[in-house]
Amino acid sequence: MKIGLQISSFTWPGGAAAIGPTLARVAETADAAGFDSLWVMDHFYQIRGVGKPEEPMLEGWTALGYMAAHSKKATLGLMVGGVHYRLPALWAKAATTLDVLSGGRGCLGIGAAWNEDESHGLGFPMPPLGVRFEMLEETLRICHEMWAGEHGSEASFDGRHYQATRLLNSPQAISKPHPKILIGGGGEQKTLRLVAKYADACNVFGGPDQLTHKFSVLRERCAEVGRPFEEIERTNLQSVNLGRETPAQVVDRFGGLARVGVQHVILSIADVWDARNIDTFGRDIIPQVHAMEPRAI
Repeated sequence: MKIGLQISSFTWPGGAAAIGPTLARVAETADAAGFDSLWVMDHFYQIRGVGKPEEPMLEGWTALGYMAAHSKKATLGLMVGGVHYRLPALWAKAATTLDVLSGGRGCLGIGAAWNEDESHGLGFPMPPLGVRFEMLEETLRICHEMWAGEHGSEASFDGRHYQATRLLNSPQAISKPHPKILIGGGGEQKTLRLVAKYADACNVFGGPDQLTHKFSVLRERCAEVGRPFEEIERTNLQSVNLGRETPAQVVDRFGGLARVGVQHVILSIADVWDARNIDTFGRDIIPQVHAMEPRAI
């Protein structure tokens, strides 16, 4: 099983001036410790459940570009991008840029978004959820077109929400056939249908029972579109506080995820700025997680 690190908070010792050096150290240390992927959220306010809106938050693509320069092996992505924050061609171009500059380690993480307070506060238009799902599907179609062939597509796109006359993309992504597309969310009627049709990975919330059900539904959605279920990587978000949980307990919890078919566990670590916590993962947790064989489902 793969293991990824999501950096969800930048409330670190030293204030704003220390965020850059600390983030560089976290990325370098996590990459060396064996984390397979590095992620940041696509938010502009801190989100509920993590902290107060006023707490520090970085723009995601910029942060990932910085992290790419301070890592060598881990893939890099948003967990996950809010579709209404950027136009479709910018999603494809930003993911391509990250992929090219990182040597083929970019990932497009995207979803229908949810944070109304953030969007209204900063002036991002936020259509109703059903419209955002339509926008998401059109964005995914445009990204696929831009990642086709040597320089994208000469075809035009005339959708309900977006129009384009030449979907040129140069330089083209290094990752083939394109950077991995990960869709976040577990909605059974819309999100998992989009995963089956357009994505290379999904990120589904919940514990073993909920995951078992959602993966079963995803298999049904894949069958409906004629897509092999095994082509889609199954990921799950977790959080770990090593002050409250031993490494052995973490390994046991992640083993339960592997037993229901999770292939890539992505986690946030309390006090990730403290290198000792990442070192503990590299020494006592990551080798055992890598040795886990996710159950075939």
